[in-house]
Parts: sequence; structure tokens; C-alpha cells
Amino acid sequence: MFKELPSGRSKLVPGPLTNRFELNTKYVMSLTNDNLLRNFYLEAGLWSYSGNGGTTTSTTRPVGPEHWHWGWESPTCELRGHIMGHWLSAAARIYAQSNDRLIKAKADTIVDELARCQKANGGEWLAAFPETYMHRIAQGKWVWAPHYTIHKLLMGLLEMYTLAGSEPALTVMQGIAAWFHRWTGSFSREEMDDLLDLETGGMLETWAELYGITGEPRHLELIHRYDRRRFFDALIEGKDVLTNKHANTQIPEILGAARAWEVTGLERYRQAVEAFWAQAVTTRGYVCTGAGDNAELWMPPEKMALRLGVGQEHCCTYNMMRLAHILLRWTGDAKYADYWERRFYNGVLAQQHGENGMIAYFLGVGAGSQKTWGTPTQHFWCCHGTLMQANASYERQIFLEHQDGIAISQWIPAETSLVLSGVKVGLRLEQDAQFGVHPLNGWSVEGMRAITEVHVPSIPESRPDRYVYTIRVQTDSSVSFSLKLRLPWWLSGTPRIQMNAQTLDIEGTPTSFLELKREWKDGDRVNIEFPKRLTAEPLPGETKTFAFMDGPIVLAGLVDEERRLTGDSELPSSMLVPDRERHHGWWNVGNYRTIGQARGIRFVPLYEIRDEAYTVYFPVESIT
Repeated sequence: MFKELPSGRSKLVPGPLTNRFELNTKYVMSLTNDNLLRNFYLEAGLWSYSGNGGTTTSTTRPVGPEHWHWGWESPTCELRGHIMGHWLSAAARIYAQSNDRLIKAKADTIVDELARCQKANGGEWLAAFPETYMHRIAQGKWVWAPHYTIHKLLMGLLEMYTLAGSEPALTVMQGIAAWFHRWTGSFSREEMDDLLDLETGGMLETWAELYGITGEPRHLELIHRYDRRRFFDALIEGKDVLTNKHANTQIPEILGAARAWEVTGLERYRQAVEAFWAQAVTTRGYVCTGAGDNAELWMPPEKMALRLGVGQEHCCTYNMMRLAHILLRWTGDAKYADYWERRFYNGVLAQQHGENGMIAYFLGVGAGSQKTWGTPTQHFWCCHGTLMQANASYERQIFLEHQDGIAISQWIPAETSLVLSGVKVGLRLEQDAQFGVHPLNGWSVEGMRAITEVHVPSIPESRPDRYVYTIRVQTDSSVSFSLKLRLPWWLSGTPRIQMNAQTLDIEGTPTSFLELKREWKDGDRVNIEFPKRLTAEPLPGETKTFAFMDGPIVLAGLVDEERRLTGDSELPSSMLVPDRERHHGWWNVGNYRTIGQARGIRFVPLYEIRDEAYTVYFPVESIT
């Protein structure tokens, strides 16, 4: 139904999210080549440490052990090396969007060094740990997820090839595939199934991606060998194989099934993906952030009040967003884009520190939750890696191509260009500074003009109850095509659409795509107003416990304990009213305070929480 535009075709326009993108880029560039490569050098016999802090193989300025990568990248950690794959993926995505030659040169150098390590290892094996880890898991002995770690490396190499044009990255990837093809060739199907019951990450996805590039029979054979039949078959049979299972083991496996369907056409893979979504999302339900997991495990369907503990894992958020985007492409169903949006604002943005760019591994929504932030080089949790990837690729879900034209799936300010019916077409999606989501408010020229220049239209008296966007069209000549606009799930009324200042008579419902099909000319402009309101969303299985949302944005109460509120859940304004709504240059979206309660509570967007204790769900006692 939809397909992605070529890499680099869409770009963010200057605004709050470009600040996040640049913050992430700065962090990615801060990680030195030596620190990223150290464990690979150690395994390949290419590293030696001299007492004064220098190295014999240094490719960047040498630093002592106090500056090394520790935590999960420590030389004593079995998961060491996983961050390399995430880093390569992030670097490739940043380059694809920005054409930043510096990050390209850095990433190419690292790929060359990985190739040197692979050659020293014999030409095939490449990892930051020894081959013996794989032999140990084949014998049923415990090792912490070596497949998972190599999957990250393979996907990073893949994106360096597909997004950054690195031929050496593909060569290295093929060498690793040769090792795994030979190693798995001696296992029976039952032995292979036992091996796949350990955490294999997205190995199936890497083999499917590689087969899609090469078409080689041995890469197709790896797809079949890494088919986790016990899991996929049980899903298709309708069994609950998720509750209390490790969520981020299963989601990457399903992403693998999705890609396997795309490159092989075997219907069973698509059936497994669809069955997974039905079980993980549709029948299980989710908390207000979109999460069905807590503490890395799937929560029981409709019994989530029992599990409001440490909260959702960032890796699960990121990977479920990837899956939602795939299903959107397959089906054209807006519900998947709605889900992506919910998790973007209340996951990706909420789990990145807005000042230093660091990650919160978990995000709780229970009473007295608090975010725990990682550090630049001392932790390197798995979520450290998906942090870099998620914040390097905001643009991929905004514009999508369809058979008759283009669709806007996410309302994130950006621009793109493509050729339709032989005519070059450019689209620029802008967000009104005084009527925008603005998850990262800050100083802007537009905001200052609104309060200083008399001839600029006056700003609203109170915080707006709508988001306003403009789409500007550029074409070399007139061309007919269909522009599809997603009408989001949180709409509180009929959207207002104007074409070149003329209001259109439209019919559209939330969670759908509105189609504008016409002959477009250079300079055409579409103005969109999406009304939104404060809502109270019940906790699945607990009809009298609610979270408050302002449009798509989850609100957090600044309180470190459970508080019971009194009011009408159908009319949340009976409990919350706008608070501190205006900064001198912008609206403080999502700021509220309670009224009519025994003790007052301030509410702010969950993504704005830094170090404060907070609560998202509140029991509500109805007014009698």
C-alpha cells in the first residue's frame, strides 16, 4: 500500500526535533574510534596497552582506561561489542540525512578497521568476543546473548552499505554469513530449534536482508535455518506465547519474519507477523504510552494494573515502532501510524534527556516513578544503542509514496521531493509555532515576531485547542496526484482543511487517511487544523483508574505517591485546568494543574520530566 522514499530524500526542517537530532549526532561523534573498536582489536590480537595510556594500534588520540567504554561494553562483559552495530546504523542514518562527510569518514574508517580485524581472525569470524561463545551455547551452556550482539553488528554493517554506500561493509557482512552458514550446517533441525530458544535477536532479519541484496542460495538457507518455528507456529495457532516472556527477544524475531516474507513471499511469515500484532497489541491492550511490556516482560492481557513497576523498555518501544511502520506499509491502515505516533511522543522523546541526550532504559507510569539516566561511557545498555538509532531517523515515517501519489503519515515538520508522472514535486510540511505540538519548546524567530511585530496576526488569548500545519507544494509544472493526509486518533472534532485559502467540505474520521486528489500547481498551499482536547484514558482492566492526555501527549503528575482524584472522567476539565500556559515566546503545551482536590498537583508532558518523581495513573472517584 505504501513504500518508503529513497534514503535521504526527506529531511527535517529547522525546529525542535532538529535540536534532538543534532544532540544525538554530537553524542554519536563523541565516541572515539579506539573505544568503539577496542574489544574487536583485543579479540583479533591487534591491541596492546602500554602503561602510559597509549596503544600500538591507535587510530585516534590515545586515552587511558579511565576514558574507556565500560558497563556492557567492558572487556569482561559477555555482551561486549553490541554498541558497534547500533553506532554504525546511527552514523549511516545521520549521513543519509545530512550528507555530513565527517561522520561518513569516521564510519568508513571504522568499517575498514573491522575488516582488518576480520582478516586477522581468518577472514570470516568477526565479533568482540571469541568463537567459543557460539560453541558453548551450542552445547547448552549459558552465554549472554552472543547471537543478539552479532545481529547488531550485522545490521550496522547492512545500513552502512544500504544508506552510506560502503561496499566494504557488505563484504564484511558476507564473511560473517559464511561463518554462520558453515557453523549451523552441522546441526539437526531439533538442535537448531533448541539454539533458537536462546536470545537470537534479529539474526533472521539480517539473513533476509542479505538475501534480498545477494540472492545467494546459502543466504536463503540461513533464513530457513534461523526460522524460529516453535515461536512462529504457536503464534499462528493462536496460543498466548507472549505473557511473561522477554519482549525484546520476540519483537526482533518478528521483524525478521516480516523481512523474510518480503524477500521470500512465504505466506507463513506474514501470518506470524499479523498473529503477533494481534496478540501483542490488539487483544493485550497497552498503557497510555503504547507499551504492553513492563520490566522487559509482556504484561498479562488487560491486567496491567498489577505490573506498573519499572516500566517500558526503550528497545521494545523502538522495535514496536519499526513493526508498526512495516504493517503500515503493507496495509495502508492508519491505526499503525497512530500507534507509532503514540510511542514516539511518549517513548522515544520521553526516554531521551533533552539536555545531555542520554537514555532512560525504562519508563514507568506507576505512582512515584522516576527516570534513571545512563551516562555517555559508563553504561552502554542495549537501550543506549536504540537511543542512537531512534534519534537518527525521525524522517523515515513522515512521507510515504503510494500508487497514485504521496501520503503524510506523521505530522513532523519536514520536506521532501520526488518525481510523480515525470514531474518533480516538492512538499514542505510546516507547523505553526503558536499552534504546534512543540515537544521541545524554545526560542524561535517566529515566536518573537508574534509578540513584537504589530502587523503579525495576534496570538490566541489562551492556549490553542488545535494544532495547525501548512503544506507547501513546489512543482516544475502542473501535475495530477493524490495527497493522503493521516487524520490522527486523538482528533476531537472535524478537521478544517483549506486549499489556497478556500475551505474544503470534507468527510473524515480519526484513524484514517483523507485523500486530496487534484491537479497541483507550483505554489499550492494546504492549511490543516486538527482540534484536540484533554482526555482521560482508562488503564486496561481498571475502569476507574486513568491517565490524562493532551492530544497525543501523556501527562505526568508531579507527585511521588498515588493520589485519588475526584471528578468526572468523561469531563477531565472537572479535575485539570491549564497551568502556566504561556512562555513569552511560545505556549507551554501540556501544562495543567488540578482543581477541586484536597491537595493540588501540577501536570506536565511526560517527555519533559527529567529528574522529578512523577505519577501517570490516578484512581478517579466519580462525583455523586
